[in-house]
Amino acid sequence: MESVDQTDLFEAERPRLVGIASRVLGDHAEAQDVVQQAWIRLHGADAEIQSLPAWLTTVTTRLCLDRLRARTPVPMDDLEPQVGASDPADDVALADTVGVALQVVLDRLSPNERVAFILHDSFGFEFPTIAALLETTPVAARKLASRARAKVAQPHAEDQLADWEVVDAFMAAAKDGEFERLLRLLAPDATVTADEAAALVGTPRLIEGREEVASFFNGSARSAFPVFVGHRPGSAWFHLGAAKVVFDFTVEDGMVRAITFRAAPEVLAQVVRRQADQPRG
Repeated sequence: MESVDQTDLFEAERPRLVGIASRVLGDHAEAQDVVQQAWIRLHGADAEIQSLPAWLTTVTTRLCLDRLRARTPVPMDDLEPQVGASDPADDVALADTVGVALQVVLDRLSPNERVAFILHDSFGFEFPTIAALLETTPVAARKLASRARAKVAQPHAEDQLADWEVVDAFMAAAKDGEFERLLRLLAPDATVTADEAAALVGTPRLIEGREEVASFFNGSARSAFPVFVGHRPGSAWFHLGAAKVVFDFTVEDGMVRAITFRAAPEVLAQVVRRQADQPRG
């Protein structure tokens, strides 16, 4: 294959690859980075490629899997999914109608579940193809999609994010500069406010709107740690071992509705450090 032809073919495939990676990773910027990595691998490939679209799909999907696995430990039962009474993977696709609620649940799926579900339901991949990408069997791939669909179909069951998980996911996205993930975790009318003590130490008094709040937090809050504010999960900026400003969250329906910066002494007195995966004190 001539280099110019290879480049043209890759550019023709790029929108499709970015679409797949965006749905799998839930982040358009990260998806573009993954697809660019696929191009670099293609540029360095020595072996003859029989089908460039298939090769690029495989490489892009496996790069996405690597990133998902770096985020989330793979469950022990990931390759041995349980057989249910029915196969929800054969039901009418939900992936394009669930919206933000779907993304919240997707973030709770194992990497293999997530890939099997998205490739099958959003892009119509057959299970033998998915199985080859996941290096498993078609039966196992079908069951992975089935188990994922069962979780997606029950948004108010055990897979709904608890308030502390929303808080911790938001702060992790802020620290890592994951703007798209911040947007997904924020309600459209999200606000940031501050009490007088916090405003005096430099926090903004008011930020309104999902994009404005996400922009403010994007790549910031690296010195903040998980805390309880009374009985509520939150975060706080610490200096010399002492909480200086509390990020007090209001979470509704799995999304951040409001964040209030608090630095009043009576509030700081209620702050207790917690582990990032600790649901209650």
